Amino acid sequence: MSVNIAVNIQSSIRIRGSKTLYFDPWQIEGQPHDGDFVFITHEHYDHFSPDDINRAIKYDGYLVMPMSMAHMAQDVTTIPSSHVITIAPGVKREVGRLFVETYPAYNIGKPFHMKRYGWLGYLVTLDAEKFYVSGDTDEIAELADIRCDVAFLPIGGTYTMDASEAAHLAMKIRPKVVIPTHYGSIVGSPVVGDFFQGLLPRDLRCELLL
Repeated sequence: MSVNIAVNIQSSIRIRGSKTLYFDPWQIEGQPHDGDFVFITHEHYDHFSPDDINRAIKYDGYLVMPMSMAHMAQDVTTIPSSHVITIAPGVKREVGRLFVETYPAYNIGKPFHMKRYGWLGYLVTLDAEKFYVSGDTDEIAELADIRCDVAFLPIGGTYTMDASEAAHLAMKIRPKVVIPTHYGSIVGSPVVGDFFQGLLPRDLRCELLL
């Protein structure tokens, strides 16, 4: 793989290649200001943290967020307003010469992430590799046909799919690498990552970064 991947905590992800991408930056140390793109999946405090976005994003970086959160973009003060991109599920477009596809992220039978909110997962192409970051979601029908090189899937349960459901989705979409997120802090024991890894077939590579 031609990029460097780090999961800071929860679903705070950094992917560094020819560009540096952040997804839901949270508890960012220092003032790196190295993010060419910051993607926000939804508005919960551990996913949308204006202070952490302001620490992470470059002064000419792009912020991509759900259309339903447009009124919250004013809390991000370090970039031009023209670099704030609001987007709905089911869109394919370029953002600053980066190809981005959006997928819905919602719960089935839980009240935490409702479909009507229009919250997002992202499939982003960087350096000829496709990275899917699901956001907080259950195993929903709209995700079955995703094809990617790396998939970041939540496994903590309660607010998202659990380890068994995430493993089932991973076996459907068959990424080259699957990286579990959303466990080990707010919800989900740290050992859930090992349990998830044990549910996968040997030919499906899993990396535990939390």
